[in-house]
Amino acid sequence: MQIRLNLATKALQTHRRFLVGAGGLAFVAGILFLSLGWHVYAVRKVDSEFRAETEVVRQQLIASQKERDDLERFFTQPENARLHDRAAFLNSIGDAASFNWTLMFMDLERVLPGGVRVISIEPVQLKGRILLKIKVGASSEDAKLQFIHALEQSMEFSSLELVSEHQAPAGDQTDKETMDLNVVYSRS
Repeated sequence: MQIRLNLATKALQTHRRFLVGAGGLAFVAGILFLSLGWHVYAVRKVDSEFRAETEVVRQQLIASQKERDDLERFFTQPENARLHDRAAFLNSIGDAASFNWTLMFMDLERVLPGGVRVISIEPVQLKGRILLKIKVGASSEDAKLQFIHALEQSMEFSSLELVSEHQAPAGDQTDKETMDLNVVYSRS
């Protein structure tokens, strides 16, 4: 039989708990280091892709700007400027010819109350819409207000502007007042 006898003056100390804790901590630190390293790599890769895309867009922007400058130079040449002015003139004639007077008069008749009559209409082309300069005569203040209210409520007539109001001359039996209006007509 053997008996274990420790004759040392100091008892044997084990560092096993410290070594296991330090090893576990080193393992966790290694995993954290690897994950942070992977994150930095992914961020740098995305950043380099972004810089490459930015450079491509910048090159396209420079090419587009150069093309725009070339076109502006081309269109500012005297013979091309005259051609542009002529095309704009012909387009305005086409737009004026395509204006549907019948439809406009039907819409105006729908909002025109009794006691109000149209004296004159002058259309002016404005960026795809028509500005109508209308002169109307009203037999009473109530009829005049009804007409203005009907124009304001209408979907086809917008941007109503009362230019002037005049009392009719004493010899005029039909109209007590005349008004000059500007209104934008746009039929959708």
